[in-house]
Amino acid sequence: MPMPVINKQKTTRSTTLTRNPEATKNKILDAAEAEFAVTGLIAARTEAIAAQTGVTKAMIYYYFQSKEELYRAVLERCFTTALGMMEQLQLDCLPPEAALVRLLEQMLCCMSENPRIGCILSLEAIQNKGKYYPKQMGDLLYGTIVKILEQGIIAGVFRQLEPRHTAVNIVGTCAFYFTAQENLKYLWPGKRLLGKDLLQQHTQESIDLIMAGVRL
Repeated sequence: MPMPVINKQKTTRSTTLTRNPEATKNKILDAAEAEFAVTGLIAARTEAIAAQTGVTKAMIYYYFQSKEELYRAVLERCFTTALGMMEQLQLDCLPPEAALVRLLEQMLCCMSENPRIGCILSLEAIQNKGKYYPKQMGDLLYGTIVKILEQGIIAGVFRQLEPRHTAVNIVGTCAFYFTAQENLKYLWPGKRLLGKDLLQQHTQESIDLIMAGVRL
């Protein structure tokens, strides 16, 4: 009777994940993030997430009781990352113009490093009408921009703008390039929109455009 063939690589990977719960959880969240960025919550398949992770569906449901709970965990991790980034910037120590530039640089850097987040949030708005959108993330991002704009208006360095509308326009200017990259790629045939050269150009031109729009 022939001996069964064992996939040593897969077995080793599964054993490693099983023995390290935190690594397993993060691996599941990474795979879920990639799946949700393409399909959104509604069409996401736990089978696909399990295949990418190298664990069983039962293991996913051991850590997350439902697909919705896994989705919320992905969004919560995004907020935690954004919160840590904001705290490191120390924007309160800077004058309004410098604070806005620093924030824009960091926002664009984060978007370029993980463009999937913008796709997930766009699909959340379309599919779920914002049901799962972490309000604290919106308060953090838009609230920070609004605060900087208000300070700049009071200091006389920014135009008399409506801060909330302007904050929305600022985020849109930065994010659209990443969330709509599949629709925009024909503009640069043969080039990667997320390649180093185009990313640097998008970053600089977005900052220049926004600052020109808010300055007196």
